[in-house]
Amino acid sequence: MAQPLTLYTTAGCHLCEQAEHILDAIGVRYQPVDIESDLGLIERYGIRIPVVADDQGRELGWPFDGSALQSWLAGSV
Repeated sequence: MAQPLTLYTTAGCHLCEQAEHILDAIGVRYQPVDIESDLGLIERYGIRIPVVADDQGRELGWPFDGSALQSWLAGSV
């Protein structure tokens, strides 16, 4: 089974909640990572969250919808 995606997020982020709904709707496994407790993650993703990343280092930043996410997963983005 493929590794779950990483969803960089933080508490109270309404865009992050929308991203979770999109991931859930298409049945993608993901692990949320709250950037708040890691200064390096805050510096990298602070104004870009939500960001989805795979185990190969590819990232998909917001905004995205289900179609864009599926295209990204298929490797065509």
